[in-house]
Amino acid sequence: MKPIMLTAGLIAATLLCAATQARGVVPDHSITTGVADPARPEADRARDAERKPAESLAFAGVHPGERVAELLPGSGYFTRLFSLVVGPKGKVYALARPRPAQAAADSPDPAAPILAIAADPHYGNVVVSTMSIKELALPEPVDLVWTSQNYHDLHNIPNADVVSFDKAVFSALKPGGIFIVLDHVAAADSGFRDTSTLHRIDPEAVKKEVESAGFKFEGASEVLHNPADDHTLKVFDPAIRGKTDQFILKFRKPK
Repeated sequence: MKPIMLTAGLIAATLLCAATQARGVVPDHSITTGVADPARPEADRARDAERKPAESLAFAGVHPGERVAELLPGSGYFTRLFSLVVGPKGKVYALARPRPAQAAADSPDPAAPILAIAADPHYGNVVVSTMSIKELALPEPVDLVWTSQNYHDLHNIPNADVVSFDKAVFSALKPGGIFIVLDHVAAADSGFRDTSTLHRIDPEAVKKEVESAGFKFEGASEVLHNPADDHTLKVFDPAIRGKTDQFILKFRKPK
């Protein structure tokens, strides 16, 4: 009998699946293998323990072959994962911030990290475009729209109409499509008070706002809940950075 040989990636995927099952979340095989992909940057892999990507993506329900739009992807932590999970038959539309009109010519391009990902053949299904909150548009209807740790900032854009933005997200989704909002928790009943100071937002306020655009609330995940966070510190404070209490809200566009 030949011995069974397991690659490091397969071992990692197996252990990851077992761990998430123990917490009551069973990610799709494509998610566990995507998270375990050795091509992911070490900096991303080092953050997995705090960001819990397998559980988060399982809650979102992303699957191979789907079209995903990621709003304001930052450095691309989730962009790479979406690319790996949806696979060659899927597509990831990464919608990055445009360079501010008043920015110096030599200032960093906010889209540069995502453009670098899209240029890597390993993530060949990633399409990058810049977007304004007032001009959200996609080339085709998508199965999932995702934004993480960004929704509160929509309320910090001068003269922005966030409900209109949510309605644009609604229009961009296929019937039955999913909108995921992941963000830092603010104090109960604080509404949008802390979006520009602490960079937090009240999940109940988000729920009501998104529902007003026509979405049906599907549920919330507490996989990123941290009871040690009392919601009083700025999310960049060294005492809490990377360990904030966070919510994940799931909304569906009715069929």
